[in-house]
Amino acid sequence: MTSYGSFPSGSFPGVRPRRLRTTPAMRRMVAETRLHPAELILPAFVREGAGSPVPISAMPGVVQHTRSSLRKAAAEAVEAGVGGIMLFGVPEDSKKDAVGSPGTDPEGILQVALRDVRSEVGDELVVMSDLCLDEHTDHGHCGVLDAEGRVDNDATLERYAEMARVQAEAGAHVVGPSGMMDGQVRVVREALDGIGRQDVSILAYTAKYASAFFGPFREAVGSSLKGDRKTYQQDPANVRESLRELALDLEEGADMVMVKPALPYLDVLARIADSVDVPVAAYQVSGEYAMVEAAAANGWIDRDRAIMETLTGIKRAGAGMILTYWATEVAVRLARGE
Repeated sequence: MTSYGSFPSGSFPGVRPRRLRTTPAMRRMVAETRLHPAELILPAFVREGAGSPVPISAMPGVVQHTRSSLRKAAAEAVEAGVGGIMLFGVPEDSKKDAVGSPGTDPEGILQVALRDVRSEVGDELVVMSDLCLDEHTDHGHCGVLDAEGRVDNDATLERYAEMARVQAEAGAHVVGPSGMMDGQVRVVREALDGIGRQDVSILAYTAKYASAFFGPFREAVGSSLKGDRKTYQQDPANVRESLRELALDLEEGADMVMVKPALPYLDVLARIADSVDVPVAAYQVSGEYAMVEAAAANGWIDRDRAIMETLTGIKRAGAGMILTYWATEVAVRLARGE
């Protein structure tokens, strides 16, 4: 049993960590992790033919933008100091087909939106584009299907190469191949370099898990998916597999890497952040957003504190960039010193 008899009267405990928590100013001064607006990336959806923004019921406060409201959202992000915007296009259902033709049509909604945003903000915001077929196919999968209904990896890579070229020409600073096809980073890099676009960066979706937290996103992009994506997205039980994917993405030319979702995979995020010398991103996905908003709407948690706590946790785990639907709101709060 430990004896404390050697301490003079009133001197124990001699070490008092609480001294560094006494005031807000003290806590700010010794904080080990800080959020900054430039590290935040706003995911945004734009819906073809929409006359007004369309609310996403499972994501209160988030909408499918019109072209004009997207431009406004991008300008607001710049004003708030947000670092980037990741665009997702939602084509009309009648234009979707088995190979995701809207995704490679120069006049497809995503390419049009890229040109709109670049026209609005120029280089003041890093403009990123989702490079995947799921929003554009009538079956909702991230790739081309073979005769037996399975995603054909190599045929899909051909489509990704074409998508990379049209997105670069439309103005993307960064493309984000998110379909989890083997070899996707190399194929995209070669496609970009082949048209002289060595300046366009690749944000690799290195560890993208087959997650239940993607649920609200399906509504956001008008997904036609039936079934699941477990044959190409990663098994939530695995972490070594993510490190293997990481090594491959870096070898193939990834400029940045990402973990998606964020909160359920903070251990994976930390392992990856400790392993690389390239920027590391994490995506706070739709289900993470929806849980906080729903709980707050029921009065079960403090919304504003929960938002900042979740983002701080993601940053603390190693993310240098965070994709979050709260990006502009949080950037404004940070500028106010909240």
